[in-house]
Amino acid sequence: MVSKSGAKKWVLRYTLHGRRREMGLGSYPSVGLADARTLTLKCKRQVAKGSDPIEARRMESKRIPAFTACAARYIRGHRHGWQNAKHARQWVSTLKTYARPVIGKKPVNAITTEDILQILSPIWATKTETAKRVQGRIENIMDFAAAHQYRDPLNPARWRGHLDKLLPRPSRVKKVAHHPAMPYAEVPSFFDELSRNGSVSALALKFLILTASRTLEVLHAEWREIDVPAGVWTVPASRMKTRREHRVPLSDSAMRVLEALPRIQGCPFVFPGSRNGRPLSNMALLQLMRGMGYGVNSSRGDYVPHGFRSAFRDWSGEVSSFPREVAEMALAHAIENKVEAAYRRGDLFEKRRKMMQEWADYLKHSKSAEANWPEAARDS
Repeated sequence: MVSKSGAKKWVLRYTLHGRRREMGLGSYPSVGLADARTLTLKCKRQVAKGSDPIEARRMESKRIPAFTACAARYIRGHRHGWQNAKHARQWVSTLKTYARPVIGKKPVNAITTEDILQILSPIWATKTETAKRVQGRIENIMDFAAAHQYRDPLNPARWRGHLDKLLPRPSRVKKVAHHPAMPYAEVPSFFDELSRNGSVSALALKFLILTASRTLEVLHAEWREIDVPAGVWTVPASRMKTRREHRVPLSDSAMRVLEALPRIQGCPFVFPGSRNGRPLSNMALLQLMRGMGYGVNSSRGDYVPHGFRSAFRDWSGEVSSFPREVAEMALAHAIENKVEAAYRRGDLFEKRRKMMQEWADYLKHSKSAEANWPEAARDS
């Protein structure tokens, strides 16, 4: 192409996705015919693969980070939005173990589907849940790289419409393993046995069972969250899995658990741990159950604290007469139906209060043991 001023340059015309484009290849005679033809061949190969040579050249001119560097930036930018520090550690651990050996040093714009399959294929059948998490995390990081224009938007780690055509669905490879749950018919006897233990851990586990709450919601409960006169515990959104504030109606038994607890000056937590100003550790309830003979390969059952939510759900469906949505709201489950979620305004609180009181009454296997909770707690 020769301009009106007489300046000469090489131009490549091509069509990509129905769009006509022109790309300059350099001025003549600085770029000779042979060089122009070499550049043209490279660009035509990119077009044949669906890539835009102009975008590719622009990205080449930028400093493209390696996958590890991009992953670190992604984690730093998102970790404050994650529920807890453990989640961030899991991100780092899984990427370090599985992704870094294969693509850690690779520029993010050079990572291909073959690289992703090299990471996932060896663990897809044996560590299916871990493999799916690794895939999702790599997919997020690659989208992050594309948003910063370090690579083209075509994500080699995308599951839907891409990897789902190359790998079997996780649900068909391995069934989801739920938390081992004690049958609801056995819970009253367990609750009776637990009532003979006056430790803070035992009181925390009783409170967890009575409220059908998650472990971290209970362990990190603070006195300021509890309205004693109203019998209501309000869990802030930051500690809820659904990221929505959750009101928990407290039964008479749950209130007696609170009355049995010591209040330590300078410690805001309802269930204080051994460290000053800190709550019970995340393993406290699990260790308590192991000490009572429950756990992996135990003759009493491999039940865990989180399983009591399932026991409550089974009881509500098979024993109580409360509607399903009341139990789901008590468990603070997210509403999967988007239409129903859009129209649901209330939290069925009064109905849940009646349900939780009936659950507490069902658990009263031994009234004498329950009456001794405050004394047992003080003796401990």
